[in-house]
Amino acid sequence: LITHAHYDHLHLPSLRKLAAGQPIIVPTGVGQLVKRCGFGRIVELDTWQSARFNSLHVMMTPARHWGARMIHDTHRKFGGYLLTGPEKTVFHCGDSAMFDGFAEIGERAGDLDLALMPIGAYEAPSGRPVHMNPEEALAAFQMLGGKDLVPMHHDTFPLGGEPMQEPVQRLEREAQRLGLRERVKVLHEGETLLLR
Repeated sequence: LITHAHYDHLHLPSLRKLAAGQPIIVPTGVGQLVKRCGFGRIVELDTWQSARFNSLHVMMTPARHWGARMIHDTHRKFGGYLLTGPEKTVFHCGDSAMFDGFAEIGERAGDLDLALMPIGAYEAPSGRPVHMNPEEALAAFQMLGGKDLVPMHHDTFPLGGEPMQEPVQRLEREAQRLGLRERVKVLHEGETLLLR
């Protein structure tokens, strides 16, 4: 799943190593960028469009962000994904600022088991409102009505002006204040989470 064409989300050398004839889902306008990576099937989706892979239903959801890889290619779409299987439903937010659309995503998801929410790069050099801070990520999670939250988009490499450890610290502090601490699952690189 590729949420948008920014370099921190679509790294062509990494994708070439993963391709091996597998399918890939990308937003409309991004397929051309991955066509030489070796994927067996490239599926482009626009907002609220979906595709099925065996028993997995994948729907692209809206986001408040932008999708251009370069300054001039603003035709490329962006978004998150709602993944619905026989037993579990997962929301992968991708990059997004806070917006009212999370309520509709939650309604469409129904019983949402897990939300992967971005919590970093909120002090972006551009100053544009295209990322959530940790408190907004928790508010969006509440709008979604999810059972558990795994934070992402933090602590791997510097993306914004905030200190590297600050997003998780702020998230945990706000989750504690809201009584959601047990529902926030902070994973470190290489860790896995079994959905209950």
